[in-house]
Order: sequence, then structure tokens, then C-alpha cells
Amino acid sequence: MTTLYWYCLGGGFAVSLLLVLAGEALEAVVDALDAVDAFDPLSGVAGVTVFGGAGLLLDAYADLAPVPEVAAAAAVAVLAAVVLHVAYVRPMKQSENSTGFSVREYAGKTGELTTGVPAGGFGEVVVRMGASTTFQTAASFSGDAIASGTAVVVVEVGRDGVLLVAPLDRTDTETSPEQRALPPRLQTR
Repeated sequence: MTTLYWYCLGGGFAVSLLLVLAGEALEAVVDALDAVDAFDPLSGVAGVTVFGGAGLLLDAYADLAPVPEVAAAAAVAVLAAVVLHVAYVRPMKQSENSTGFSVREYAGKTGELTTGVPAGGFGEVVVRMGASTTFQTAASFSGDAIASGTAVVVVEVGRDGVLLVAPLDRTDTETSPEQRALPPRLQTR
């Protein structure tokens, strides 16, 4: 059994090293093997490596018959693979999702001026987009000055990406679902 454990331990380290060194080249192969979301090749390689290491430790320090020894090593390997998948692989896959958005999506969003907009000039508005808080260049939709700290709504997006904003009335923000979703420092109440 010791030979099997050494092959699993060495093979697991070799495949892990190969994945680290040539990860980009092997990404298509790994993705093809990842047909089921519950199984990930990285978790499987880690499980095989842990099986080899646990088997060697049990063989050396536990006085077990071969069948219980293999069963215990397999249980430790499965547990390690599941923990790795749940604690590392799945969160990393979810973090690969793009948080990008188009500047055109700002129209209709509410925010707060961090830098006031002078008449005919530019200021800065903070707007919450999804999980992001962004700071964008703003101009007054009507051309009038708007003071810093004023709650505004993005009326439209100019050709150059400048957000054209208008002040919000306090009554408008009491019923606005977007305003309720803003962090407390952006609310106007």
C-alpha cells in the first residue's frame, strides 16, 4: 500500500505543479473536465494528494489493517477535497463574474454630488451601480448651479460620457427604490 500512497502523493504534487506552471495552456482541458459544478479537477488533484499523504501517515503511525487504513485515508481525502472546493474553488469561480457596466446604464440612477456643479460647468457625482460605488463627472441638465451634497438623479448621459443630473426633491427620494438601496451616507433624509 505504501507504493500506492507514494504514487498518489507524488502524482498529485506533479499535476499541481503542472497546473501552476502551465495553467493557462491547460485551462481548456480543465474546463472540459469540469462538466459538473460539484466536481472540480483542482479539488480532485488535491484529494488524491491528500489521500497519498494521509495514507503514508496512517501506514507509519497507526496500527491499522490495510482496508481500514485505505478507508480512513480516503475519508480524509474526500473531506479535504470538499473543504477546498467549498472554501476556495467555488468562491473564486464566482468572483470571476464581470462587474462591468455601460455608461448608458447611469440614466435614471440617483446619487449625490461630491463636488458642486457651477452654472455651465462640471462637478462630480457618486452613483451606486450594482455592488460598486462610482465617481463620475457631472453637469447640470438645466445648466443651473447645483450645490455639493445635493441628491441628484441622472437624467441622461452626454455624448462625452458626462452625466447630466438634476436635483431631487425630498419627496422624490421617499418613494424611490434606488434611493432606498443607497448606502446611508448617500441618502438625503
